[in-house]
Amino acid sequence: MPDEIRTVYYDASLQVEAYRFVGVKQKFPPHFHDYYVIGFIEGGQRYLECRQREYIINPGDIIIFNPRDVHACEQVDGRALDYRCINIQSQRMMEIAQEITGRSYLPAFAQTVLYQSELAPSLRDIHAMICEGESDFIKEEQFFLLMGQLIHEYTDVSACEAYEGGAGFQDVCDYMETNFAGAISLDDLSALAGLSKYHFLRSFTRERGISPYSYLETVRIGHAKKLLEQGTPPADTALLTGFSDQSHFSNFFKRFIGLTPRQYMRIFGNERQMEPVLPTKGAKGV
Repeated sequence: MPDEIRTVYYDASLQVEAYRFVGVKQKFPPHFHDYYVIGFIEGGQRYLECRQREYIINPGDIIIFNPRDVHACEQVDGRALDYRCINIQSQRMMEIAQEITGRSYLPAFAQTVLYQSELAPSLRDIHAMICEGESDFIKEEQFFLLMGQLIHEYTDVSACEAYEGGAGFQDVCDYMETNFAGAISLDDLSALAGLSKYHFLRSFTRERGISPYSYLETVRIGHAKKLLEQGTPPADTALLTGFSDQSHFSNFFKRFIGLTPRQYMRIFGNERQMEPVLPTKGAKGV
């Protein structure tokens, strides 16, 4: 099997990231992102679980993850996955919603999978324009037309309520997000929830779709990405985000992002607007 290829571009005009993964067979455990993901399957087939629902996704399907949507996936047909996506930070999505609806808010997409969507070719074209450095005018035009269709057709525009994910155990989640850089124990979290450790683990995982430890590590990875984008060395980033050592940080980062910390940092290095990442045998979570 040829090496897996992961290519990442940052588009400064649209303020989004474009990812392309080819030859991926890795199983991704439950995790979430702190940004929106709008992706499509170019080749292969995957089993996807998101928000406690199960899907089989194929070429032509569009996938949409809201921030904090817990999801996991794995291959089901033995073929490698060709997957592409556009990642949109929450602040940028609020600006996009303002452009489209006249109101600044975080839209909540109700459907995770849009089967055989007529919008898939448009998403593919926009992704290609980002990767190929197409001029801003046509790229922005196509991008906003697509986002307008997605927001109007797959969210409740009239509600205009910020998407906040599941509400259960919010105080525990807030504690982890505030104290992620320090040592956090199961005793701390179960005491905060007022439950035994066993019942806390079961209840939190059932409510959130992810274990407390995986939730904490995902929060840490989100903060680590921001530090790497600012040029913070991986060793310092590991220390600042609560990982026990750089090796543990690098392994966990690559497991969930699909790139090493240094590869990810290069995307934003030297003031370049776009930079492809060289092929790797590693594994970003879909």
